Amino acid sequence: MKYVGAHVSAAGGVQNAPLNAQAIGAKAFALFTKNQRQWRAKPLTTEAIDAFRSNLEAVKIDTRYVLPHDSYLINLGHPEPEGLEKSRHAFLEEVQRCEQLGLSLLNFHPGATLRKISETESLRLVADSINWTLEQTHGVTAVIENTAGQGSTLGYRFEHLAEIIDQVEDKSRVGVCLDTCHTFVAGYDLRTAEACSNTFSQFESIVGFNYLRGMHLNDSKPDLGARVDRHHSLGQGKLGWEVFRYIMRDKRFNDIPMVLETIDETIWAEEIAALYAF
Repeated sequence: MKYVGAHVSAAGGVQNAPLNAQAIGAKAFALFTKNQRQWRAKPLTTEAIDAFRSNLEAVKIDTRYVLPHDSYLINLGHPEPEGLEKSRHAFLEEVQRCEQLGLSLLNFHPGATLRKISETESLRLVADSINWTLEQTHGVTAVIENTAGQGSTLGYRFEHLAEIIDQVEDKSRVGVCLDTCHTFVAGYDLRTAEACSNTFSQFESIVGFNYLRGMHLNDSKPDLGARVDRHHSLGQGKLGWEVFRYIMRDKRFNDIPMVLETIDETIWAEEIAALYAF
């Protein structure tokens, strides 16, 4: 079964996110559990935690299909000790917030070299950061999102994801989220069924579908291989509809949260309905 939703607002408190998901016909959703552009956040209150769990139950969305996203400021592959330590502690806090909310996944961008160290060195730091965090937490899987490859960011090649996973000690608590826009602009074609088959075969052989924990369903404004991260509404960008038809009909994408991050939230309900129509 497919579980599709969107990255919904948690304005006014995390407890509002499940209700916002229900309003657009979502069976899954993503959220930020804190302001994604600030390092620190007020601790979650008991009232907010209880209300979140209650609302989640009321809208009948299982915790397995909630894919929270961490702060954009975090860089687990930071080349400088001070920046790395700050990022690690912020990531730990993000995982702990998921623990409090009863959530089992945390989606994150792996990091960036800042052009000061090699990708291999930075990928090792990402894996070390994950290990350090998992040792101090329980029940939350670290879900690495593939990236567009903009700037010095890591994670734009399937090999990067595999390299991180290989160095994570607890393989049961690491996974991957594939973003269709990021995949495409990183150089993997998805515009036809044949292209999808080829790209996802590469993913299977290099990473493995056993590590797939979520999807971000986005069309792309830039062209194939542009290495620029700019999402578009479904069917309105360079990807078109075929990749989304392919994903919705392929059982390998069953039973994971599939989340829209498209640019026009006023049509999310229509996009979700269009996906289910496949």
